[in-house]
Amino acid sequence: MSVASLDRHVRDVRSFNRFYTRQIGVLEEGLLHSPFSLTEARVLFEIAHRAQPEAAELARDLGLDPGYLSRLLRGFRRRRLVASRSVAGDRRRRRLELTSHGRAAFATLDRRSRGEVGAMLRRLSVPDQTRLVGAMHTVERLLGAGPAPPAGVRLRGPRPGDLGWVVQRHGVVYAEEYGWDQRFEGLVAGVVAEFVQRFDARRERCWIAEREGERVGSVFLVRHTDEVAKLRLLLVEPGARGLGLGSRLVTECIQFARDAGYRRITLWTNDVLHAARRIYQSAGFRLVKREPHRQFGTGLVGETGELDL
Repeated sequence: MSVASLDRHVRDVRSFNRFYTRQIGVLEEGLLHSPFSLTEARVLFEIAHRAQPEAAELARDLGLDPGYLSRLLRGFRRRRLVASRSVAGDRRRRRLELTSHGRAAFATLDRRSRGEVGAMLRRLSVPDQTRLVGAMHTVERLLGAGPAPPAGVRLRGPRPGDLGWVVQRHGVVYAEEYGWDQRFEGLVAGVVAEFVQRFDARRERCWIAEREGERVGSVFLVRHTDEVAKLRLLLVEPGARGLGLGSRLVTECIQFARDAGYRRITLWTNDVLHAARRIYQSAGFRLVKREPHRQFGTGLVGETGELDL
């Protein structure tokens, strides 16, 4: 490419940046008529959509100076928007979460943002909306680092309706792909019900993976004994496979289990679930037991895996 062509493209990109920042209002003193700057709103968004992230993780993923982020978080704590807790075994590391006040503030920001984007899109015909969103995906793909989950998939805690979705999607996906009958869906429903009835926030967690507002995966980490946790109900929707999401969900479980003080994680899977088995093996789980069964209407071999922490 000639120097003249590159200069022309630079001018075009800068012109587009000026146009789009006006469209979405980031030059206003308070984003979305709120007391928050664009950076503050983005940090609130990340804390709301991640499973108790650490400050270092946010600084790395958002490209923020750690000192600047630390000052911003101190301001959030003074305003009772964010709380933090030490990680077990390393008091220098702290995990962040929104307080009830912070969740309310973020909900207001999120509602206003959805409203403004919706108003912008409603000015366009449906075909033009599709063209616009497709162009945005192209920009994201070309300028991003590829299809890695952190760019497009968020992990969060369950919201109303999510647990029913977990049961329904397990039933549908495993019936379509493996021919399993309703007994498997019943098993999943039992696991979810037990999770709700016996939930211990200090030692148990559910993650829902979300991409562009759509649920695309789940996993649970639950207490088995004081020293042993169980990894359960790992699911990645067919349209979200190949992005490394399954490995990311398992990694979240492992890190949480370590922080919660468990000494081991155990899981049960089946021989036909080749992708899941590869994820578990890559994470360090070792096979400790194999047993044939016909619980779900077809001949299977159940496999128990363990990971020492």
